[in-house]
Amino acid sequence: MSHSRTVEIEGHIIDSGTMQRCFGAVMDLGGSFDVEQFDVGKHENEESYCRMAVSADDPETLQAILHELHQNGAVLEDPSDVELVAAPADKVVPPDFYSTTNHPTEVLYDGEWIDVERIEMDCALIVDPDGGPDDGPRAYTKVLNAVEEGDLVATDQSGIRVNPPERPRSGGGAFGFMQGGVSSERPSESTIREVAEELREVTEAGGNVMVVAGPAVIHSGAGDALADLVEAGHVDSLSAGNGFATHDLERSLYGTSLGMDVETLEHPRKGHKHHIWTISEIIRAGGIEAAVEDGIVTEGVMYQCVRNDVDTVLAGSIRDDGPLPDTITDAVEAQDAIREQAHDADIVLMLATLLHSVAVGNCLPSTTKTVCVDINPATVTQLLDRGSAQAVGMVTDIGTFVPTLAKFVLEGEDGDVAVADDGYPHAEEE
Repeated sequence: MSHSRTVEIEGHIIDSGTMQRCFGAVMDLGGSFDVEQFDVGKHENEESYCRMAVSADDPETLQAILHELHQNGAVLEDPSDVELVAAPADKVVPPDFYSTTNHPTEVLYDGEWIDVERIEMDCALIVDPDGGPDDGPRAYTKVLNAVEEGDLVATDQSGIRVNPPERPRSGGGAFGFMQGGVSSERPSESTIREVAEELREVTEAGGNVMVVAGPAVIHSGAGDALADLVEAGHVDSLSAGNGFATHDLERSLYGTSLGMDVETLEHPRKGHKHHIWTISEIIRAGGIEAAVEDGIVTEGVMYQCVRNDVDTVLAGSIRDDGPLPDTITDAVEAQDAIREQAHDADIVLMLATLLHSVAVGNCLPSTTKTVCVDINPATVTQLLDRGSAQAVGMVTDIGTFVPTLAKFVLEGEDGDVAVADDGYPHAEEE
């Protein structure tokens, strides 16, 4: 006996490859389909529509197919309201709860589609009947450890509509619909110039630029360029670890990064102790901000973040020395802090750090523009695979990328820009 359901898919589903993925999913999972209606958009702004019956030999296979189609934006014909079950206890969700994607999502409640706020992958979907505007319904996500007893949690996928980002008709420039892939052979200078233009546009529009940085930014000598971007107002939030901040501060105090002089590549006597001495001095001062205010730290990325009131999250790990007093050592607390940064970001630069970038990527909607840069191709591939549809991946030396980016960003601004001996512009001191 065959089991069947009818689904509908609409939007720019042909040029975005949605239909190909849907057809492939049905066949790969052992089902069959019958296209009952297919209206193809004939103009640039005209959407397409497909209605098809999906069949399988057993209900379990059909459910698996419907789940896969749902992830690609398909909805059941004449969907019913979302099924809600109250959480039985704090941090406990009902069986078969709906686990969110990072794509824009809507829920059908009381006959109306409601946008899901703060969309993020691998979360529970909560509906508050009276928590929205004018005491209307509201839908939003919660990580499992934030679920409270009595929260109305969506189960299964009925009454839920996912809207994967579609390929832009105009091509999208550097941020085209995952069209770039990962390559170290692509002309990098033109791509960096397009990223720089995007940064300027976001800043000028009052948007939010988030930077996720690893210690290699400092080791490679790119810290000065990143500090210039912060000083010029092109960075709104910084997510990093104890190591990044320590080596940046070490450079201000001792002129080294992990004991090495970044300019001469020499290792001063006792240089290997500089990072732990740095941590000690910052602890003695009472934290990074206090060290800046007391004139102990006088330059660098962390210095500029304090001076320019940049939202900074330093997430700790089990391997940290010290750590710095500003480092968040509670993993859940650090996740929550990163989550707040990620939800506010309009564009994210992930610079030579896999672990922190994955943490941020898990919190990002698929519509957030993302730039992933690392010398290791596997790292860039893994970051892009987190699911962003508007991402640029570059396999290149971070010590080249950041100064080049700073050059292109700052040379496009009005006002005085001084070119230092290292070849890229620095914002003039006030």
